[in-house]
Amino acid sequence: MTDTVVGEDKDPDIELFVKAGSDGESIGNCPFSQRLFMILWLKGVVFNVTTVDLKRKPADLHKLAPGTHPPFLTFEGNVLTDVNKIEEYLEEMLAPPKYPKLAPKNRESSVAGNDIFARFSAYVKNTRPEKNRSLEKSLNKALAKLDEYLMRPVPDEVQSGRHSGEGPSTRRYLDGDELTLADCNLLPKLHVFKVVSKKYRNYDIPSEFKGVWRYLDNAYKRDEFTNTCAADVEIELAYQAVAKRLEK
Repeated sequence: MTDTVVGEDKDPDIELFVKAGSDGESIGNCPFSQRLFMILWLKGVVFNVTTVDLKRKPADLHKLAPGTHPPFLTFEGNVLTDVNKIEEYLEEMLAPPKYPKLAPKNRESSVAGNDIFARFSAYVKNTRPEKNRSLEKSLNKALAKLDEYLMRPVPDEVQSGRHSGEGPSTRRYLDGDELTLADCNLLPKLHVFKVVSKKYRNYDIPSEFKGVWRYLDNAYKRDEFTNTCAADVEIELAYQAVAKRLEK
């Protein structure tokens, strides 16, 4: 029996601890928490989710993961705290044939859009009106790069006969028509960027980025994404002190 086999019939005992919202109970704004939540949901494994109120973190959680903020996870009693390592661990332990493989086939899918969140952060934290336009331009440049990738067919589309190789891609997500680890990483950040930029900068993702909008529209149809999202008001609240007003 290999390490990846947890049990023939029963699911492993898994509990995911995520950041709580302002009420101390609902899901709070944390793209890393949502990333792990989505992975577990897509794996089809039975698991428990506990929201952690950072203002009143229970003593037993201090003992379980001292000095650690959510997200963290217990897997058969083992405490895991590093998000990237948790992702790797879950992909290894929850493996086929019982659980689906979620790693993308195309390496480029894993890095697509990886500079958007940093540029968004610089954009919303800026207080100087004269810098706003250049920061927005930089953000749009990163979005254009993601859009170009989403509009370009991936090899699997062409090889499977789903795409002729001519014209834009019609795939739903980064790597194809199924959500992968790459989407679990990017979509939560993309959603936060979309909500916060609209609220504090009255910025909308330009309609010309048809690939990005196709991607988001398809994501919003999936329970694995929408049901793991924090409410928009929670996201806006989390950025209230971070998003800076432009000085007159």
